[in-house]
Amino acid sequence: MKNPFDDQHESPKRRAGLRLTVIARLVRNNFDRKVAALNVTRSQWAMIAVVARCPGSTQRTIAEYLQMSEASAGRLIDRLCADGLLERRERRDDRRARAVYLTRQAEPLLTKLGALATESEHRMFNGFSDAEVEQLLSFLNRIYESVNRG
Repeated sequence: MKNPFDDQHESPKRRAGLRLTVIARLVRNNFDRKVAALNVTRSQWAMIAVVARCPGSTQRTIAEYLQMSEASAGRLIDRLCADGLLERRERRDDRRARAVYLTRQAEPLLTKLGALATESEHRMFNGFSDAEVEQLLSFLNRIYESVNRG
């Protein structure tokens, strides 16, 4: 069977773009399969990861990080609050906005998610030196900036 990424009739940029798309899907799907045993969806683990990295963020900020609507983020936050994994607190600097934090109940889940992420990273970057991973990250950051500018 022909490998669609080795088509020399396509430009290297086209092949690289296609490869990035497929890799992103594979990484997400593989991680989703691993976290399914924890009864966590992709949206839930992504939300938990963002709140863990940026505690005290508002719903609007979290929605921007996850590139989802503020309403969708709000529903997901509500669900995770009902599950006891997140909590909303009043902000001292703006009483209209509420800050979102992880609860202590979320800590064991976050630890398990972190272990699964580390395992996935080891598999993904097997055979790469730290310098190669840093170089790749530099390239990916440049691509992100270009795409993000529209």
